[in-house]
Amino acid sequence: MTSTFQKHQRRRGKATSLREKLRSVTSRPRLSVFRSLSNISVQIIDDVRGHTLAAASSQEKDVRTATKGMRKTDVAKKVGALVAERAKRAGVSAVAFDRGSYKYHGRIKALADAAREAGLQF
Repeated sequence: MTSTFQKHQRRRGKATSLREKLRSVTSRPRLSVFRSLSNISVQIIDDVRGHTLAAASSQEKDVRTATKGMRKTDVAKKVGALVAERAKRAGVSAVAFDRGSYKYHGRIKALADAAREAGLQF
């Protein structure tokens, strides 16, 4: 039986491995996703300069009021579209998708699809 510590180490290893692969793509900023049980947040990060270019979260007041009573995948779609809009304003059109240790499924997939539909390329 695997302990909680071992599961945590394996999860961190997956995320680290994915980020190492993305470091080779320095020409594009990284779209990093964090998903908790009830919220989702996204940042577009320029790893060369170490700056966040755009961000969006389901915890923002505007998003919270607009998505009250919605399913979590629908909220993720709204956040994906919002971050794509903010990225365009910041002059970013192409990103590398950093899903961390999360599977490309459910809310992560919904967020990515919405960002693509809103104009981000990855």
